[in-house]
Amino acid sequence: MTSKISEGVEISVETFYQPDYSNPMNNEFMFAYRITIENHNNYTVQLLKRHWNIFDSNGEEREVDGEGVVGLQPVLQPGEQFQYVSGCNLRSEMGKMQGVYFMENQHTKEQFEVKIPPFEMIVPQKMN
Repeated sequence: MTSKISEGVEISVETFYQPDYSNPMNNEFMFAYRITIENHNNYTVQLLKRHWNIFDSNGEEREVDGEGVVGLQPVLQPGEQFQYVSGCNLRSEMGKMQGVYFMENQHTKEQFEVKIPPFEMIVPQKMN
């Protein structure tokens, strides 16, 4: 698991290779990732948007922007956490993702960025 705290918000990431949804013969590799977002601030925050940078070891790079996460814009009281699972497809057996959540302090309405730590997606056989 990878974790990082920025702007008082902790982001933790776990990744899982999805062999049942992958087709190595066609260079299709599916990964799931579970993200936990925990508010360590003394004020309520809301996740508004996300920005991902996806790097595939075959040299491809992609950027993904969107509102919220998994169709939600969660509000986190101090000490609360929110967890979701999503996925990423790669054209090779290894890759990396990192990004930013755009959040808002619900008290002051000030927006700020929370860094999502880089995390790797690697087919287990490649680790041997």
